[in-house]
Amino acid sequence: MKWPAFVLVLCLWVSSTSRAQEQPTALPDAPKAQPGIIVGTVVDVNDDAVPGATVVLQSPALKNRLIVVANDNGFFEFNDLEPGTPYHVTISAQGFASWTSFDVTLKPGQYVILSISRLRIAEALTKVTVGYSSEELATEQVKIEEQQRIFGFIPNFYVSYDQNVAPLTTKLKFQLALKVSYDPVTFFGVGLLAASQQAGDNPNYRQGWIGYGERYGAAYANGFTDIMIGGAILPSLLHQDPRYFYQGTGTNKSRAIHALTSPFICKGDNGLWQPNYSTIGGDLASAAIANAYYPPSNRGLGLFFGNFFINTSQRAAANLAQEFILRRLTPKAKVQK
Repeated sequence: MKWPAFVLVLCLWVSSTSRAQEQPTALPDAPKAQPGIIVGTVVDVNDDAVPGATVVLQSPALKNRLIVVANDNGFFEFNDLEPGTPYHVTISAQGFASWTSFDVTLKPGQYVILSISRLRIAEALTKVTVGYSSEELATEQVKIEEQQRIFGFIPNFYVSYDQNVAPLTTKLKFQLALKVSYDPVTFFGVGLLAASQQAGDNPNYRQGWIGYGERYGAAYANGFTDIMIGGAILPSLLHQDPRYFYQGTGTNKSRAIHALTSPFICKGDNGLWQPNYSTIGGDLASAAIANAYYPPSNRGLGLFFGNFFINTSQRAAANLAQEFILRRLTPKAKVQK
């Protein structure tokens, strides 16, 4: 080989070697972002699980929507979800209004417990009367309410756990008032109250069995006049509903306000909220009538205002207990929203 040819070959070899050295080395694949998880529990307005609810997950990252069914505890789970893309969940169950979440964007490896609103009874279902008249429907609702007893034996008739009730007729208003007044548990409760008054020597009746009987009669008369005037007579004349309407949903603050204002705000027979003239009037009338049978030493404005404020405050406290405690202690309570 001649020298010039040798030089040319050498140059070509050096050039090819240089290019080979300049060729970039292939980098390893970047690690894939860790997938995320979305879980949740489907419950109704009573915080009871809704098994069998259909849960649908949708996202631009999914070619097809994902569908799971909530288990017996209302729990569902979506795994291996791509982070950085929005997802939203739709929940439906037979008899309930459907619910859709806000968009949720996962971070790598994030485990999200979805905050789900309590499922409400479908509005269309709560308004079906199937040929019943308003009076017939109200009668059926009162029959249900007359089965409501705290711990299974204490009357809890004046609470409606259904917001979509038919208005009470005059007959039903008096029926409820008399049902409470003549219930055996009412007589027993008045007996305990009279015994405590006897022990505290207030009102100023004599001691002994005669004094106990006088205190028993006064305590029963207080309750009877209050419930008959405020729960039957005035509601019939003023077309107002004497029942407490359980709210059950919303923040604790809104539920507390609803309970504490119920002695002053009620639902009319027309379904609209209005000043509770019936309850206020019943408390005032009962407090005024008490001056006719209390001992002279207890009569006067002090007795009138004292009984009025006691009745009103007891009612507010009872409604507060209804909202947060007593429903769970009433086995036959049926909540519909």
